[in-house]
Amino acid sequence: MNDNLNIKSMNLYNNVDRIFNELREIGKSESDNLSVEDLTKFDQFHYHGTDAIDLAIRILGINNNSKILDVGSGIGGPARYIANKTGAEVTAIELQSDQNNLASDLTKRCGLTDKVNHICGDILDYDFKDQKFDAVVSWLTLYHISNHQILLKKLNDLLNPNGFFYTEDITSRINLNKADLKDIEKEIYGKHLPYFDKYISNLEHNGFELIFSEDMSSSWTDFTKERIKQYNSEKERNIRVHGKEVVDSLNSFYNFVGQYFSNGKLGGIRVVAKKNT
Repeated sequence: MNDNLNIKSMNLYNNVDRIFNELREIGKSESDNLSVEDLTKFDQFHYHGTDAIDLAIRILGINNNSKILDVGSGIGGPARYIANKTGAEVTAIELQSDQNNLASDLTKRCGLTDKVNHICGDILDYDFKDQKFDAVVSWLTLYHISNHQILLKKLNDLLNPNGFFYTEDITSRINLNKADLKDIEKEIYGKHLPYFDKYISNLEHNGFELIFSEDMSSSWTDFTKERIKQYNSEKERNIRVHGKEVVDSLNSFYNFVGQYFSNGKLGGIRVVAKKNT
């Protein structure tokens, strides 16, 4: 896929060790033990933070017998939160080595290495051997992957019979022009942006039965607007903690995303599907 060569054009994925600046602010060194609660404000890169994870836990009935695969696991926030809250065994696969290394370090410092297994790899070609999962989960990742037919077949194969697929992902709300597509690819590495209905029919044509879907466009528009306002209101503090370069980079990212949700070009989907047996 070679996405690792280009995905860094997305500012959110740069300077990932900025989390250490936040930890220093709460008096934690780079070697102190941590709790999951120490991290949740900073290690959830999707929308609505742990509320979104709690919803998935509830809908999927995740418990201490569950085996979960988190695709595009970033610096490990959702994987740690699920394992800590439910006792589930979570396999977290992330393409970017810097994020994966940081995720492993944070998981170790939270004392969760027996519950969360971090893998640096590409979901499309990673060999899971004979591993199967009760659920595959993913937050704001799959839109980075252009070939969803191969992706969905792979995810379907990785699920146990009657296993669940849960994702929150980005969609298109209008027919995007070439200039928009170019900007979206550069700024958020958007490679697969179907309409809401097409997203669902893709699932149904690739071995899944729809259980539940929700259009998140309005909710995420509000969230991204509020995030910009909040980040700007703490600008001086953020520059003190992170430096101007990191703040400008994130500010640019937040503004781009906020603009594309607000102008009705991008939207979102939350979907739960079941493996068709």
